Amino acid sequence: MFMNRQMPTDRVIEPRAPGAVVLLRLAIAFVFITEGVQKFLDPELFGAGAFVKIGIPYPQILGPVVGGVECAAGALVLIGLFTRWAAFALLVDMLVAIAATKVPILLGYGFWRFAAPSGNTGFWPAAHEARLDLMLLFGCALLLSIGPGVISFDERD
Repeated sequence: MFMNRQMPTDRVIEPRAPGAVVLLRLAIAFVFITEGVQKFLDPELFGAGAFVKIGIPYPQILGPVVGGVECAAGALVLIGLFTRWAAFALLVDMLVAIAATKVPILLGYGFWRFAAPSGNTGFWPAAHEARLDLMLLFGCALLLSIGPGVISFDERD
C-alpha cells in the first residue's frame, strides 16, 4: 500500500506543478523583466539613483547588478529553465526590497542602512506599498517549492 507513495524529498527535486503555473511564471517574469530593464533605461529613477535614496550600499554597482539579475532570472522564470534557482534569486531580491523600502514605512523611521521614509507611515501605508512586493515574494516562494510546471524547459525529457 505504501510502496507506490512518493517520498516527500522527491517533490523537492522534480517539478510537480500543474501546467497552469505558467500563468504565475508569466506574471512574475513580466514584472521582473520590465523592472530590470528600467534600471538600465533610467538609472537615476529606478537604479543607482533610487538605491542612493533608500540607502542601498554601493548603488553604482548594485543598481546594474540588481537590474541584470531581475532581467536574467525573470527570463529564466518565463521559459521555465533553472526555475527554482531563478525564483530563489528573485525571492532574495524581494526580501531586500521589502526590508529597504516597506519596513521603514511600517516602522516610521529608517533602520540599519536604510533611509527614513517620506510620506505616511504605519501599518496601512506599509500594507498598501507592499502589496505587489508580497505577491512577488510569495509567487517566487511557490515556484521555488513546487517548480515551474509541465510547460517548461525544466520539465522537458
